[in-house]
Amino acid sequence: QLQLVESGGGLVQPGGSLTLSCATLGFTLDYYVIGWFRQAPGKEREGVSSISRSASTSYADSVKGRFTISRDNAKKMVYLQMNSLKPEDTAVYYCAAGTVGSPYYTSLRSGTYDYWGQGTQVTVSS
Repeated sequence: QLQLVESGGGLVQPGGSLTLSCATLGFTLDYYVIGWFRQAPGKEREGVSSISRSASTSYADSVKGRFTISRDNAKKMVYLQMNSLKPEDTAVYYCAAGTVGSPYYTSLRSGTYDYWGQGTQVTVSS
């Protein structure tokens, strides 16, 4: 059964860093585009970053230059390195996997993705 399991969330001060991990179970990661999404209380889920099968990347404007997405297909892991964190980054963060035709395709649209993890809480506060 295909599963995604996020970890690495927690409480961090503004300006701090966290690395989120997404373990992928039950499928071959090489064949999937991966996205990171987040949802803050009272807000809609938004796309944060995406990495294609060929490791092309895309980012939301709000995190560009601060967040870095990466993947290790051999370890079946995807990561989101988050630096210079701000209070507005506080949210539950989700990883998601989708099947697409192009190896270069990235997407910040939730409709692209078929499989979702349960999420990990990130709180940025002093």
